[in-house]
Amino acid sequence: MLVSTLFVCATSVQANDNKVCGDVSIADMNWNSATLMAHVDQFILEHGYGCNASLVPGDTMPTGVSMTEKGEPDIAPEFWTNSHKAMLDKGVNEGRLRYAGDAFSQGGNEGFWVPKYMVDKHPELATIEGIKAHPELFPHPEDPDKAAFMGCPAGWTCQISAEHIFNALELDKAGFKIVDPGSAAGLAGTIARANERQNPWFGYYWAPTPVMGKYEMVEVDLGADVDLEHYKQCITQADCQSPKVTAFPVSPVHSLTTASFAEQAPAAFNYINRREYDNQVMSDMLAWMDTYQADGEIAADEFLRRYRTEWHQWVDDKTAQRIEDALQ
Repeated sequence: MLVSTLFVCATSVQANDNKVCGDVSIADMNWNSATLMAHVDQFILEHGYGCNASLVPGDTMPTGVSMTEKGEPDIAPEFWTNSHKAMLDKGVNEGRLRYAGDAFSQGGNEGFWVPKYMVDKHPELATIEGIKAHPELFPHPEDPDKAAFMGCPAGWTCQISAEHIFNALELDKAGFKIVDPGSAAGLAGTIARANERQNPWFGYYWAPTPVMGKYEMVEVDLGADVDLEHYKQCITQADCQSPKVTAFPVSPVHSLTTASFAEQAPAAFNYINRREYDNQVMSDMLAWMDTYQADGEIAADEFLRRYRTEWHQWVDDKTAQRIEDALQ
């Protein structure tokens, strides 16, 4: 378990940073990757940089508004910025906020996927043309005359974007019909059941996520590059009348801090700025959390011990040693 008592003295902190870190508040968001990051940041900031780091409950929109208008909390470790970019850019331009690097080294990854065991048997299924040529490999659970495409849950933005790309690819003409999974848990459950039984599966999903850490999935080549302007102006809009084929753009996932934190503790801010999680490492950790029903604190301890090579890249050698000493 992580411990909360500081193991660094004021003089060692001064040697590492010209300014004492002081009190730092970290948004503990209500999903697993974000709470893992928050607890890792708390431990590293406390033991590596001498910060008095505390966690506060958070969620995307209220945390962004609070950081912009009130200057608190100091850090949001995982912020999916696309849908709130105007507000965040305004906060940055007004000198209230700082973008502090990418939370995930490969960004948030959306796409159409098939299980690896299907591609191993039918390599052509790694491409959308190969899938369209073999709808019989993806039987619909309720309509024997159709092939199944698992869609995004109703009410999510990805329901709109996935359906528009489905239509642009003319998958309906190839015999496919969208299946509504009902919920995010329902969608993940269809992937898990298919993999455990080696059954066919084709549909929309994203990473990093627990299910992507547990099962090997192949992202389908949609045969097109990213058309970012069309994606923003049409694919993500419910009233888009003429969707065109485009690959899903990488979703930017930033770490966000207040400007006051960056000025108060530049060395600690530099850690946040350098701290990027490899997508597969995060998916593996999310799968571990799901398997053991681990909370953010327990998962942070597991990550710090299992992935030393990963986090040692984020800090200098002296800071890494202080963190290692605290882990002992």
